[in-house]
Amino acid sequence: MSTYVLGVDLGTTSVKAALVESCSRAVAASHVLSTTSDVPDDGGIKAKEQDTGRIIDTLNRCMGLLPRGKLRQVRSIGLSGQMHGVLLWKAEGGCDWSNGDSFTAADTSQLITWLDGRCSSHFLSSLPEPDSHVSVATGFGCATILWYMKHRPEFLKEFAVAGTIQDYVVSMLCGLDGCVMTPQNAASWGFFNTSSNQWNMDILKDAGFPLHLLPQCVPSGGIAGQTCSDWHGIPAGTPVAAALGDFQCSVYSCMSARTDAVLNISTSAQLTFAMPAGFKPPDSPQPSSSISYFPYFDDSYLAVAASLNGGNVVATFVEMLTAWMAELGVELRDPCLYDKLIRCALNQEMSDLRVSPTILGERHNPLCLGQVTNISTTNLSLGHVTRALCRGVLDNITSMMPTERLQQAGVSRIVGSGSAIARNEVLRQEVERAFPQPVVYGQDADSAVGVAKVLSDLL
Repeated sequence: MSTYVLGVDLGTTSVKAALVESCSRAVAASHVLSTTSDVPDDGGIKAKEQDTGRIIDTLNRCMGLLPRGKLRQVRSIGLSGQMHGVLLWKAEGGCDWSNGDSFTAADTSQLITWLDGRCSSHFLSSLPEPDSHVSVATGFGCATILWYMKHRPEFLKEFAVAGTIQDYVVSMLCGLDGCVMTPQNAASWGFFNTSSNQWNMDILKDAGFPLHLLPQCVPSGGIAGQTCSDWHGIPAGTPVAAALGDFQCSVYSCMSARTDAVLNISTSAQLTFAMPAGFKPPDSPQPSSSISYFPYFDDSYLAVAASLNGGNVVATFVEMLTAWMAELGVELRDPCLYDKLIRCALNQEMSDLRVSPTILGERHNPLCLGQVTNISTTNLSLGHVTRALCRGVLDNITSMMPTERLQQAGVSRIVGSGSAIARNEVLRQEVERAFPQPVVYGQDADSAVGVAKVLSDLL
């Protein structure tokens, strides 16, 4: 009888659960549901929070759609999710298992996501420099907790444990009193040294950080515990791995050789390749560098150009045109307009218009905004503008990680993935023009499948 590994990804906008057959690594079943969990920011502090209860409810509904017979044959569970963010809960009573074979969130904070903007540049400049190669940015777990210590210390007194949303689910499934965290998620919180796999305890203590909220660090791919109860048919006692980062799992799902580079363009955009064995990151943060180094597996690292500007800038362009037409009294649905724009751009094979699409800035250059240049009377059509915008997305990511850097690293092909690439033929054309290496598609980056494959390979 076949056995399965369950992979769950708790993303920024959706939850996905996938059953992967243990031996073949084939996906036997999967479901994805939107969480619609965003909480409005009433305080005017650029907060980005999500309703924890809605996320867990979405997880339960997603699990309920998987075949019960296959769930009974699950041999291990892996979770990944949105990195950087922070959730707080009480050591006891962080969930309620009284509703049959599923738990509901109880006595937790809202999830403060990686998009949270309350840590201003002024506040971040007041923090000590970490003993780490990772710079600290707004939305990072440690920075957010330090913000609360300064502005709302009474809020933190309600809770005893902190972690990412995926760490929380691991703790609840296993009935843990505390939180365990892998280096993949710990690095995304800041103030964590990936070479020693240790938190910057002395630095954080001097900064007034509540040290009891720091999770215990365990290896990426290690087991955190076992399910403390039956869960949607999965038997009690099933091993649960410590949660991994969604980015690392998405790369794992589609990087079939170490000479691959993975280009993912969905809401944002990332270009990454594996560093050689033995590579060690810099000793201190490099805030102006466009390339970051993410801990991967077996003490290895990924070189990553992580752009804040991807498919979201094309979506913003569509929203802008929709708003303009509404002001003119013309109504047109966004999906219809998007498809029309792509057709216009396909008819415009080249454009001398130049669009720099960095409307959200970049982490290494937050003050960099978008620009349109080389405007003339002959390149103002929607085909020209859409084509130039798509090319600008690629120009931006290759400026962050030049193609020469990929060639020096021995990258032999580009694996293209992500919803924006899948939907937008113009973007695919510009991808193929941007890189001298061949580009392959069809293997979509999928964090839920990736975390299941990790466990299939390691356990």
